[in-house]
Amino acid sequence: MGKLVPAFAILLALGVASPSIASSSKSAVSAKTKVAYSVEQTALGTLLDDPTAKAIILKYAPEVISHPQVAMARPLSLRQLQTFSGDLLNDAVLAKIQSALKAASPS
Repeated sequence: MGKLVPAFAILLALGVASPSIASSSKSAVSAKTKVAYSVEQTALGTLLDDPTAKAIILKYAPEVISHPQVAMARPLSLRQLQTFSGDLLNDAVLAKIQSALKAASPS
């Protein structure tokens, strides 16, 4: 979990992220996401705000969600975070997340 701290500190110093980004809460947990998401382009914050997408991330990369500085990473996609995460978000993990997101998206 500690591997992400320097990366988040760099993002904060560069002004890419803000620790005070508010997250919206969702009251209903859906079985599917309402839109199609991508590890390439969808912001982490958007994924975390969707209960189904959040559950997918929790399954394949729980360290991302439990990291104390996750709020600073909300504007970035998982692919962008890969650069800063060491082996936590390797290509295989991102492929699993993408596959699960695709299966959960509307047809």
